Amino acid sequence: MTSAPSPEPLHRALGMTDEEYAAAVDKLDGREPNRTELAMFAAMWSEHCSYKSSKVHLRTLPTEGPQILVGPGQDAGVVDVGGGTACVFKIESHSHPSAIEPYQGAATGVGGIIRDILSMGARPAALLDPLRFGPLDDPRNRYLFSGVVAGIGGYGNCIGVPTVGGEVKFAACHGPNPTVNVLCLGFAKADRVQVGRRGGEGNVLVLIGAATGRDGIGGVSVLASRTIEEDAHESRPSVQIGDPFAEKLLVEACLELADRGLLWGIQDLGGAGLTCAMSESAARAGVGADLDLDAVPLREPGMEPFEILTSESQERMLAIVRPEDAEAVEEVCTRWGLRASRIGKLRGGSVLVVRHGGEVVARLPARALADEGPEYDRQHEPPSGLARLREEDPADAPAPASLEDAFLEVLGSPGVASMRWVYEQYDSLVQGGTVLGPGADASVIRLEGTIRAVAVSTDGNGRFALLDPYLGGAHAVAEAARNVATAGARPLAVTNCLNFGNPERPEVMWQFAEAVRGMGAACRALGTPVTGGNVSFYNESGDSAVYPTPVVGVVGLLDDYRLLVRHAFPSGGLSIYLLGRTLPELGGSQYADVLLGNVTGKPPALDLDAEAALHRFLYDCARQDHLASAHDCSDGGLAITLAESAIAGGVGFTVASPEPSLPAHVALFSESASRVVVTVRPGRESEFESLAGFHSVPYSRLGLTGGSRLRFEGAFEVDLSDALVVFEGAIPSRMAGERVAG
Repeated sequence: MTSAPSPEPLHRALGMTDEEYAAAVDKLDGREPNRTELAMFAAMWSEHCSYKSSKVHLRTLPTEGPQILVGPGQDAGVVDVGGGTACVFKIESHSHPSAIEPYQGAATGVGGIIRDILSMGARPAALLDPLRFGPLDDPRNRYLFSGVVAGIGGYGNCIGVPTVGGEVKFAACHGPNPTVNVLCLGFAKADRVQVGRRGGEGNVLVLIGAATGRDGIGGVSVLASRTIEEDAHESRPSVQIGDPFAEKLLVEACLELADRGLLWGIQDLGGAGLTCAMSESAARAGVGADLDLDAVPLREPGMEPFEILTSESQERMLAIVRPEDAEAVEEVCTRWGLRASRIGKLRGGSVLVVRHGGEVVARLPARALADEGPEYDRQHEPPSGLARLREEDPADAPAPASLEDAFLEVLGSPGVASMRWVYEQYDSLVQGGTVLGPGADASVIRLEGTIRAVAVSTDGNGRFALLDPYLGGAHAVAEAARNVATAGARPLAVTNCLNFGNPERPEVMWQFAEAVRGMGAACRALGTPVTGGNVSFYNESGDSAVYPTPVVGVVGLLDDYRLLVRHAFPSGGLSIYLLGRTLPELGGSQYADVLLGNVTGKPPALDLDAEAALHRFLYDCARQDHLASAHDCSDGGLAITLAESAIAGGVGFTVASPEPSLPAHVALFSESASRVVVTVRPGRESEFESLAGFHSVPYSRLGLTGGSRLRFEGAFEVDLSDALVVFEGAIPSRMAGERVAG
């Protein structure tokens, strides 16, 4: 007779290793944690909350500069944009919840990142959504794509925060594991930015907003710390449910509390819920806390202490207020229709004491949860087949039989085609600050009462990072910063969302370490320190893992938004220039992916000194009003860049090859870095060329705008109207098919 298998220890069921359990016992001076304490350790020491596999590498990133007011370690980064104004911004992922329940997963991702900005005392002003999905010929991918877009639009539109930009890419590896990132930025008076303060014993903990339920228990903290398996649908209860109307009230109430000076501190209840907010608030203040769970408003009866402590129910903030201000805080919240419940207070020492039903259910050090989690320098080594992938150069493949057909196929591929189907579901104009919205290289938000504006862009190329993660990380920074510079702004700082597979696999950890190294090199060269961000691991299921996808958001400053440079050709008769050099670089290109069906070769080289010089030149050109248009040359190469500017402006062009020595298809579709297509204002060509020489930026004069055709001399030409139909119709035609959940 065989004996029944021993039950799995609780700490393993909660995702903790035996070594981590032993470390938790050590933090409790040899005492074994009870069930509630163990749940708190498991949530806070999860990959999502503790960054245990990534922080050894993240520490190498540059984080300081004269423009940085708040760097990593707070809920969001803060940069100085002049005039006593601070820009608060951060990007995060909600990929795992979105793979299970796309609408609510994406919607609550928007809600969470908005509260991160709010917790710094800033009014959320804009959203951007970098997204990755599987091919749209699959009905499940269409279901995920439409659900995520609807969730972002539904939440952002209701709460009144414009969605002003982002990007959407497609690859088979993102089918089982869509990548859903959201960036939010907001503005505050620089002297009113909320940061964690020291001390504060006796201050009251006030829970503001929605009641606490079982939705979200083990949500972000657990879902984002493991791979997605075939039974992922059973995790739907772990996905939070959002209420944007409640969040709007929460935003207004918290901003009023900050404006009236009633807050000692405030923090969002995101991953790990109350456990995270309480432990991090106490640890930052260098004190302990008493927490009474009986005072926490509940949506469901009979919730156990660990459920209350780790619930990730949405639309909640934890405020720390002086005792004499507690009534005023409650009055403000009541006026906004929100609950405000005194659930505890800060205490001397460093211990968190949690009571339920009059009994102590947890007693543990705040820093043990918030700051002293495990840290791993995991083994890392290159994937075994990488060398073979790099050897196969797409530039060596035969030229396409028809350049015109190749051009139209790339132009109509989902990764290049117009995303109007997406952004027309978003309100990009609410609040009235949007100067430049979706469809441009960078989005531009005006600073109220001034002529200054902030430009922001998100970028990341998973194909490049697959082939060379160091270059992939560096290119992500360079392209996002280039897009900001193309609009005429000076890049200031970076936030990042690093989307990778299972860090316990050495090849994934190598990809991550190399991507971070590349990002660090680019940030140093371009003068854009990192203010914070998010790491999203375990983006894989079965034998499918996402491309290593470092997504970077860059914020820059426009001194005068009236000098903004747009990407559309504004009229005929303008001289077209290409800045930068075109080399035979088709490795990891959109052309190779679409026409050859592979991701091989070496990504384009990146000269960071040349990239920095290009940014300075573009900034000077904008200030001197030399440019009629400017458009970053990236996905699809020169041919697609020219077509996008022509379609946006309704103006055709005639151009020659920038490199006659190269085969025509290579010159047209190469994705060489540090290139921008510009048109120059009439009569300013000589000044423009002199300024390019001063900045040592190479250029070539390609031709002129005008007419109703896209003419590539010596290669092919197409009607602008035909290109427009292909570009605008690609996504709607694919999304007309059936959508199936799965």
